[in-house]
Amino acid sequence: MSITRRVFCTQAAGFFTAGAVLPPTLTAQASTARPNVAAIDHDRILTAAQSYLMKSQAPITALPCKHSPGTLHDFYSEADDFWPNSAGAYVERKGSANPAAFTAHRDALLDLSIWVPALVAAFVLTKEEHYAEQALRHLRAWFVDPATSMTPRLLYAGTVLPAKTGRFEGILETVHLAEVAQSIPFLANAESFIKTDSDGLTKWFGDYSEWLTTSQLGGLARDQKDHHGSSWLLQTIAVARLHLALLPNADDAPLRNLRQHYKSVTIRAQINADGAFPHELSTRNPYRLSLFNLDMLAAVCQLLYTPFDSVWDYDLQDGPGMRAAIARHFPYIKNKGAWPYVSDAMYFGDLPLRSPSLLFCARAYTRPEYADLWKTLPADTWIAELQRTFPIRQPLLWVTRTRP
Repeated sequence: MSITRRVFCTQAAGFFTAGAVLPPTLTAQASTARPNVAAIDHDRILTAAQSYLMKSQAPITALPCKHSPGTLHDFYSEADDFWPNSAGAYVERKGSANPAAFTAHRDALLDLSIWVPALVAAFVLTKEEHYAEQALRHLRAWFVDPATSMTPRLLYAGTVLPAKTGRFEGILETVHLAEVAQSIPFLANAESFIKTDSDGLTKWFGDYSEWLTTSQLGGLARDQKDHHGSSWLLQTIAVARLHLALLPNADDAPLRNLRQHYKSVTIRAQINADGAFPHELSTRNPYRLSLFNLDMLAAVCQLLYTPFDSVWDYDLQDGPGMRAAIARHFPYIKNKGAWPYVSDAMYFGDLPLRSPSLLFCARAYTRPEYADLWKTLPADTWIAELQRTFPIRQPLLWVTRTRP
């Protein structure tokens, strides 16, 4: 068993720096484009992880829904902005959540995606095994144990009753799996990480990747010109990187293809020449969804970067690219009052949060002012609606990579 773990550690080591563990530094840091994330987040991470040590596993098999046409293992959710009318048909009421809609699977997956990265980040900081053990308990329940694991597909996510199938919008509900996937290789050094974990996680995320890239719903999400398309891209890239971490001799063609998709499709479809996201600006919450999209695309660039092919510096001839996007939105994160479009219908006063795009772009473009602003913003929110559009909560797990 220990030999198997060491083999895995050796294979995965190239993906992450050995210097991820940094001692806490409580003194103020000077302005820099590469702030000490471990020191900044040290107390926050350990406080959260300590509380999550007490959380019991809650896989979707423990949360059955009588409306679901699938098995106990199938993720199922109902669009909560649809309500039944007097004729029994479901009609959309934007901004109004139907309390009768089944969202227990969505909420449980969100909890998983908050708990596991925090526990893994605490393990990275301290090397204390109990954090890794607890993270692995959750991962096994959701993805490894045949009795409780979720089926790696989203056939019934975002269902609008009385339909028996989901919609591409449902793929947005699993965007948080990107950070879960990013967390897993950090467990390579844990004594509790065994071969069945590696094999089970490899199979689950491999099957999920296949579903994302070959199913009709996955294709519909991929082709959207807004945050839905970004959610598909971020998840697919994160899973592809995890696959290479678990199986470093695997073909990296999927990751190359996704890099090309970002360059040839995503930038053109989503970003104006001035860096704005036009398809987010027509929504009821243009500020929040613009920042949500900015964070996802910055994470995409973070995952796709190689020293030989930096998507950070890739721009189309007429201007659009990540550099233009962050330059456009930075003033509005710094001063929300300068936002030139309509205010969000919901939670505008609770934004902005500590957008990871600021940190990632500060490092990519050597812009300390981005990192300085990042350090001043709230790192967490307990508003569920905002949590669903804030999928990266542990930047420590994203800035210690050495290569994709």
